[in-house]
Amino acid sequence: MLSSQQALQLCQIALQLAQQNQQAIAVAVVDSHGELMAFTRHDGVGLPSIHLAQNKAYTAARERQPSGNLGQWARDTGKDMGYWNDARVTGFKGGVPIFVDEQCVGAIGVSGLSEEEDEALASQAIDVQRLQ
Repeated sequence: MLSSQQALQLCQIALQLAQQNQQAIAVAVVDSHGELMAFTRHDGVGLPSIHLAQNKAYTAARERQPSGNLGQWARDTGKDMGYWNDARVTGFKGGVPIFVDEQCVGAIGVSGLSEEEDEALASQAIDVQRLQ
């Protein structure tokens, strides 16, 4: 189970990592069902990033895989993202599930950078928290 303190800590770690590179992001952490536990953003981050960060985390938690995997699957199969019949599901990279003992306990979503940078930063924040 992911605690509220851990969720807040993950948000802070992600913000600090982005700030070190003079980047502005929005970051969301959700529980294993995709329900929001923590959210924050840098001043000046693009407004679409607010919803994207939350939806990326939601998707990663619900699907138990990085959000970008769904986008790749949709491109590979020619299916539309509407296939999931859930307006919050996204195929953009940046949502990464959090596993503890092979069980998904939640996910983090980052938005504001390129998709690849969002995903890398989300993964890095998880790794940093595990080292603490």
